[in-house]
Amino acid sequence: MNQTSKDDAFAAKTRALLDAHGDVFLQIAKGSIEHGLKTKQPLEPALGTLPPEMAQTGACFVTLKKESRLRGCIGSPEAWRALATDVAQNAFRAAFQDPRFPPLTPPETEELGMHISVLSPAAPFDFDDEGDLLYKLRPGVDGLIIEDQGRRALFLPSVWEQLPEPQQFLAHLKAKAGLGTQHWSDTFKGWRFIAAETGADWADIRSDEAA
Repeated sequence: MNQTSKDDAFAAKTRALLDAHGDVFLQIAKGSIEHGLKTKQPLEPALGTLPPEMAQTGACFVTLKKESRLRGCIGSPEAWRALATDVAQNAFRAAFQDPRFPPLTPPETEELGMHISVLSPAAPFDFDDEGDLLYKLRPGVDGLIIEDQGRRALFLPSVWEQLPEPQQFLAHLKAKAGLGTQHWSDTFKGWRFIAAETGADWADIRSDEAA
């Protein structure tokens, strides 16, 4: 199966998962943040009470926005634990442990929007040079991980909304990694992935710490 077929299969399966259970994932994320506000600890979902597909291994990023501005974003580049647990842990970390922001406070929650991105496995990105990488990038589709000189960074596919041109996208990702925007070397590596998303405003997500 080629990469496009793998992406299509992942997209169909994950979209169906989020269509069926996206509201519960959002309840878990909200519940974990509410639990964190009270206890400074993330919520541990009761996996045995959830549909089996929610307890399968999966990787996600949780993004918080306040008045449409980023307020926290933390996630797992690779799947290594139950997806429901990953959602709960990353929601807590996005709210309280993103080093770019102070810990979330209770008054801020009413202004939050929350998005969960479920990631496909990252596939090695083969390219000959920077021009070839830019040519092969799929705007609006690809998430990208880059690594060079011991530095590494990731952009979700949703970042294309702010950086719609491949040159912009890559330059800002290099900067995120701590590399110069014009940086290139023979050791530059990349991986790409896709993601399926669900999201809602805080007030529209049912509170459910027991999820």
